Amino acid sequence: MSRIYPLPVTLVNQIAAGEVIERPASVVKELLENSIDAKATQISVKIVDGGRQLIRVSDNGSGISPEDLILAVTSHATSKLRNAEDLFQIHTMGFRGEALASIGAISQLRLRSRQESFDAGAEIDVHGGEVRPVQACGTSPGTIVEVNNLFFNTPARRKFLRTTQTEMNHITESFLRIALANPHVHLTLEHNNRVVHDLPNTDHWLERLELFFGRELIDHLMPIESKDETTRLWGYVADPSQSRPNTRWQHLFLNGRFIKDRSLSHALNEAYRGLLMTGRFPIAFLQMEMSPELVDVNVHPTKLEVRFQESSRIYNQVVSTLRHHFLDNDLTATLETEKDQRPTSAVPPYRKKESLPSRPALPATSGSHEPFSKQYTSHGGPTDPNQKATLPTEHPSSETTTAPQSSDSDPFRIDASERASGPHPQNAFTPKHKAIQLHNAYLVAETPDGMTVFDQHALHERILYEELRERVLQESMETQRLLIPEVIDLTPSEASIVLENKDSLAPLGIEIEPFGGSSVLVKTFPTMLENLSPQLLLRDLIDQLEQKNRALESRDLIDSLLHSISCKAAIKAGQHLSEEEVDALINRRHLVDDAHHCPHGRPTSLVFTKDHLEKQFKRT
Repeated sequence: MSRIYPLPVTLVNQIAAGEVIERPASVVKELLENSIDAKATQISVKIVDGGRQLIRVSDNGSGISPEDLILAVTSHATSKLRNAEDLFQIHTMGFRGEALASIGAISQLRLRSRQESFDAGAEIDVHGGEVRPVQACGTSPGTIVEVNNLFFNTPARRKFLRTTQTEMNHITESFLRIALANPHVHLTLEHNNRVVHDLPNTDHWLERLELFFGRELIDHLMPIESKDETTRLWGYVADPSQSRPNTRWQHLFLNGRFIKDRSLSHALNEAYRGLLMTGRFPIAFLQMEMSPELVDVNVHPTKLEVRFQESSRIYNQVVSTLRHHFLDNDLTATLETEKDQRPTSAVPPYRKKESLPSRPALPATSGSHEPFSKQYTSHGGPTDPNQKATLPTEHPSSETTTAPQSSDSDPFRIDASERASGPHPQNAFTPKHKAIQLHNAYLVAETPDGMTVFDQHALHERILYEELRERVLQESMETQRLLIPEVIDLTPSEASIVLENKDSLAPLGIEIEPFGGSSVLVKTFPTMLENLSPQLLLRDLIDQLEQKNRALESRDLIDSLLHSISCKAAIKAGQHLSEEEVDALINRRHLVDDAHHCPHGRPTSLVFTKDHLEKQFKRT
């Protein structure tokens, strides 16, 4: 067996570099974090050839003393830790003490620094891991790090770099994350002698956000804030009219550090559930502040991933904070005209700059992070899409029972629930005159500020979804036991899917039993859906279960099934409604949350303000 030998220091640093330095953007990130830790108020980044040829970061921070320069480029030497306990009290961006040593192992590095109290500075060169002697030099207070010929001695790594533009895009992304987390710092980014970003320092976070993302998005951001006994959450989220096909515009910061966390990303998606179309993701800029003892930032060498001690509590805080905020604001879609014609009054108050504080002040008392559901009054059930709609329809209580409780009795509950009663102001309005139906698909109502056009299917779908969901939450789904249980013949795979998920169907009031072979027996059915065919509904639910690959948690699965049920049961486009039915549908709007969007994220209504109409007819 071969003998065991210690690896040379240079090779150790090259291996460490492989973990920390993935590409030029990684170098930029590490150097910027060092400058932030040095309390710099001005930082300049200069890039040549996408970082291959040169990365130069200069700052006006506290600097490094001459006797510490060698230690600064030595592996696992740092000014930020003293003992193991300090790992649980991390207040700095960098702390591992391996960045400069790793960078110097795979490049030609020059570090020049001067502290304010010194008359002259000092510099040190590291070429491919070889540390040169410290020399005196003239320089301004602060630190300058030049990284030349990155990966020059590791050609295998260098050949895997992408095009100059691709590498520069990654650098810009790293720069953006640092810039967003530190608006008080003046930062500049230059590539090939061209200024890419020049960001003056500011006390207003929105001003920094606007420089990167534009005024149009800023007008659609909503401030959010909450605080509990350990965590402060604040920032901005975009209203549902603004979304992206990926999560790249979700920026999460923990104690000033950009992080990626799958649980928090899922919490954002959960908060926007039913407000965005499938395949679209919310836009968010959120800051979290908590004691370092409650989070482990030492999970990964790049420090992008963290581990929370109470991840479920933080998840609940994000979801409930956003949902409570959505309920308190009107998210109804408004007709968008061209920018130069868009009236100021069309911009909701929360979108106006003066109402968006740069760093929201928190209330003196801790906010409640309870779920966002509330009690609703049932006004009847859906109609058969092939029959004339009847809104509302009452069901005799003598024919109903309560659905059996599933093994997961609280599929939607995030925490103990606090329920509000009564309509939300955002949904409550009284048309000046009766609404009319157009093209058997849209309902038009005059309002004090203009007029609103409703999509009858989308609105009814949201109402049914909320009523069904509330009954599942309350474990009070009214069901009717079929006098003659319905036998449904399925394929073996379909029968297997249904029986595997019978506990998820039970809270919906659908009781299933095997009936020999691949047939199943439907014994109970939701009273609200009495005009729907159990067979057609069950087959549609089977399609949903197959698409989800049986991999969803009970909560998500039931929600998906509710989406399907409400869509199937809602009145359809092309279905004529009587005047009474039109009024009944619109009057039920104020009884539900999120009435501005259907469960699939489509808007249920569109507002035409009086200002819009007057501009279109050239009255102003």
